[in-house]
Amino acid sequence: MVVAAIALATTSSECRAIPPDTEEPAALLAVVADPVRLAVLQTLTGGTTCVCELQTRVPIAANLLSYHLKVLRDTGLISAARRGRWVDYSLVDGARTGCTPRCRAPPCGGEQS
Repeated sequence: MVVAAIALATTSSECRAIPPDTEEPAALLAVVADPVRLAVLQTLTGGTTCVCELQTRVPIAANLLSYHLKVLRDTGLISAARRGRWVDYSLVDGARTGCTPRCRAPPCGGEQS
């Protein structure tokens, strides 16, 4: 099914090349599409959360959680604040609403609505 959709999109006369303004939204969607990162983001919608609490809510190895938190920080969706030996994570201002405009690329050959 996906292959057919890709083949259809690549043969369409209106969509011969991927528009350059779709790269940033595609990268953002790739980041949040990971189930672990999505679980972290959903947890952080409840407010600032200590990494120790994240580990209980997202039960994966500490090194894997650390990796996923770094990806989210590098993307600019979350921020970290050190509190002694603990680190508190929170969504950055506009993270919830900031994804929507960045992911609204116009369709191939069309205008943005």
